[in-house]
Amino acid sequence: MIVLPLFQLLLSTLGLFPLNTVAFPRNEVEALNSFKRAIFEDPFLVLSNWNPIDSNPCNWRGVSCSEAGDYVIKLNVSYASLRGFLVPEFHLLSHLQELILHQNYLIGAIPKELCLLKSLQVLDLGSNRLTGSIPQLGNITSIKKILTWKLPVETGNVKNLKNLRLDKNKLLGSIQASESSVFLSKDVRPSKESRMGLCGASQLRVIDLSNNFLVGSIPKCLNYVPRSSFQGNCLQEKNPSQRSPSICRSKRGLVNSKFKPAKHRSGGSKPRWLLPLEIVTATVVVSIFTIVIVIAIQRWKATRSNLVPWIRASSFHDYSSFSSDLNVKDAVKYSRQELEAACEGFSNIIVSSTDHVVYKGTMESGVEVAVSSVSVKEENWTGYSELYFQKEVSCLIKLDHKNVGKLLGYCRECQPFTRMLVFNYVSNGTLHEHLHDVEGCQLSWPRRMKIVIGIANGLKYLHSEAHPPLTLPHLNSSCVYLTEDFSPKLMIFECWQTILARSSKSSNTLSNTLSHENGNKHAFGVMLLEIISGRAPYCKEKGNIVDWAREYLESNVLTYMVDPELKDFRYEDLKTVCQVIKICCMSSGSKSMSELCDMLESGLSVNMNASLGWAELELQLNS
Repeated sequence: MIVLPLFQLLLSTLGLFPLNTVAFPRNEVEALNSFKRAIFEDPFLVLSNWNPIDSNPCNWRGVSCSEAGDYVIKLNVSYASLRGFLVPEFHLLSHLQELILHQNYLIGAIPKELCLLKSLQVLDLGSNRLTGSIPQLGNITSIKKILTWKLPVETGNVKNLKNLRLDKNKLLGSIQASESSVFLSKDVRPSKESRMGLCGASQLRVIDLSNNFLVGSIPKCLNYVPRSSFQGNCLQEKNPSQRSPSICRSKRGLVNSKFKPAKHRSGGSKPRWLLPLEIVTATVVVSIFTIVIVIAIQRWKATRSNLVPWIRASSFHDYSSFSSDLNVKDAVKYSRQELEAACEGFSNIIVSSTDHVVYKGTMESGVEVAVSSVSVKEENWTGYSELYFQKEVSCLIKLDHKNVGKLLGYCRECQPFTRMLVFNYVSNGTLHEHLHDVEGCQLSWPRRMKIVIGIANGLKYLHSEAHPPLTLPHLNSSCVYLTEDFSPKLMIFECWQTILARSSKSSNTLSNTLSHENGNKHAFGVMLLEIISGRAPYCKEKGNIVDWAREYLESNVLTYMVDPELKDFRYEDLKTVCQVIKICCMSSGSKSMSELCDMLESGLSVNMNASLGWAELELQLNS
């Protein structure tokens, strides 16, 4: 079977076969995409280059692959302040050796599916906000490093232990290096199988047990370990870095009884005055300690409410568990009552589809709004739906571009069930209406070119300048609204489809060609054909507009494609637009939307800042 690789090598030298072509497992890509979808806040944009349409994630930030580039061996996204959940799909990364998500704000439980990662050597979930119990890790026989917020009762036969870091926890008991293990409390004793035998771990090089409540003494076999690795405990060490006796005594009910405070040195009975003093001192200490605990709990609750506003339910299908409301800067929360009054009882419908309805309304302030309401029954609105709705509001409110519709706020109520997005209303209708439906209202060539450049700039902003990047799930001429001066605005009313698709269990929805940049570029090419020809994208009599235009584009007979209703056009503009159409619809070119926008801006003779009135008047006089 050596013939095939040699044949491929020969073809690669001739430039006919890519030598580095590797079929990357689709399930591993989907596992990483599932994790990204479960992250509802990424303040440092660490996952911004995780593109769901990429077939190979080896260049994604934090992802390391094997030398052959055929599977993921390491995922390290630490100190990124990510807010979200761990996902069970991690088990699809069957060759994963290191999973490091240290110092984030991950919530929820640790998926039990992590136990299926047979090759896992390093598991670092420290300094997060995870809840629940740690799953049984006994099956991960090759694990070398466990960093979690608490020590599991049973960690299996960790024979290859090299790094043990259990610092900054609340571990109790003594450091039994050979006959037992560090355990959670005096009532929980490890089984024979779980004994760690630190003195017998020949590969052990790094230990950090600092800042716990361990008692007893440090085993002699661990004398090589720096004493800083044991500081902040209740050990019998003559070292000021250990916890004070009062703090250790407060744990007396849980800490091993071997820890005892120093005896009174007088050798005789206590003086009579000492007992009342001890009682008063103990009362004061307990009172202060109680006050500190109460204040700490109140602050913790306040911080938790602000930092983790969406608590994961035990059943993630219950959206009502997301009790806290959105806390998004600049996003106005509207009541259903004021939106209903503005939209005349929700009777003024301007767009209707299977998943949403858009109403036109006027607020009391006089501002005209377009209110997009999801058309989903309450029982079909899951916890994931609520999560992605809130994430979508957080993303859309940041958009700020003259060719993209502006989100003003949202409405979120339970009685009756309401989820709405409130946009600025664009008053001059859609591009589709002006091209196909409006009788006697013809868009001149200069105006059409202005619209072309405006749409290109809007897509360029969404694809490469917005954070995170966004795409329109169904881009067409009905998504493009025109202002009074015929400037185009991309309205993201279709975002409900993205929200519902992500919240469903079908993980392939994000792979649809209309939900990523390539799909948007193809749809943009179709719109360009629509703009220059005046034809609809598809009709029963004329068929698909791309098939119709293919013959003219390939033979370079471009003038036959121009809308016959136009009185004049500029041939150089037509050539530039058709060149972009070929790239978008008829080639597998990898030009980005930024490059296409630059081609149009440099090739079209349109002054975007000047009024088009004189140009149109001149065209009419010449005709």
